[in-house]
Amino acid sequence: MDPPVTDLGRNKKIDEELRDEGPLFHCDLVDSEVVHKIAQVILPGLATACVDNTTGDPFRNPGSVAVDIRKEMVDYLNLRSETYIAETVIQKDDDLDVETSDHPTDIISDFIDDFAISKRNFFSRVSGWLLSERREDKIDDFVQEMEINGFWLMDRREAIGKNLLKNVDFKDLFHCKMKFYTAEELAEHSCKCMFRSTTCTNEGCSYNFCAVHLEKHDAVCPYKVLPCEQKCSESIARREMDRHCITVCPMKLVNCPFYLVGCQYSIPLCGIDKHCSEFLHSHLLYVLEAIHREAHWEDLNHRVELLEKVSFLSHLLIFLIFHCFCLLLQQNGYILMT
Repeated sequence: MDPPVTDLGRNKKIDEELRDEGPLFHCDLVDSEVVHKIAQVILPGLATACVDNTTGDPFRNPGSVAVDIRKEMVDYLNLRSETYIAETVIQKDDDLDVETSDHPTDIISDFIDDFAISKRNFFSRVSGWLLSERREDKIDDFVQEMEINGFWLMDRREAIGKNLLKNVDFKDLFHCKMKFYTAEELAEHSCKCMFRSTTCTNEGCSYNFCAVHLEKHDAVCPYKVLPCEQKCSESIARREMDRHCITVCPMKLVNCPFYLVGCQYSIPLCGIDKHCSEFLHSHLLYVLEAIHREAHWEDLNHRVELLEKVSFLSHLLIFLIFHCFCLLLQQNGYILMT
């Protein structure tokens, strides 16, 4: 007599059957940025096909053929994308020197161009219409008209672009190829898949992007807090960095307060006191030279030495002398800047 089948045994048997059938749950995540770019080129491609197909025809306009050509375009793109890998292998065998881009956006764009060319009517083929500026303007106008009327919404184009991407991405660089035996395994993977949707964690930034682009976004995120580029002790958001560096940063370079009287040093804002203290003698000399233009250099230098001997008054004296000189300059129409 066979032993009774327990729940544990039954679940084990089901798991074994699933393993025998192969993985049934596929990760459906893709690079959303690439899908969006594909969706963006689809609409101008349709507009081009519609405009070139009706040019010179008094009884039709691009809008009158848009529905039919859209269906043809979708069927054409699906067929081309499904056979792309096989066609690529054949082409490489025939011509080893052929170099083509393997980026999905470029591949799909080529498909769209081929489809648009196939829809040109006789007038478009034999006239100079294809090179005219009026043609480009008409295509742009029709794209804008379709967008305003919601003829082919972005989310629907992205759904098509997602399928096309999977068909042509034979290197699995832009979509996830992982497969799982159970829904639980798939759910666990989806939380950490490199193609999952995620939001920037920098405070103030709400940008949503595919996790595979995390480093790229982080490198340009305006809200990322970074150490000051001029090496002060503060950390500032990237978008505020330039303003900080040229306004309040203690390490920004400024002219010496005695620049107008002869000191040509540029020093960090936080180092002005130290600089003025170290170069007290030369600053005093510059000020006295400016005030007593006809005095002999040796006499001015002697006066500076006398002032320096009165150590507890030296800083006060140079402060007073400098500001007296500044007032003198202002009275003569000079604008003082640090």
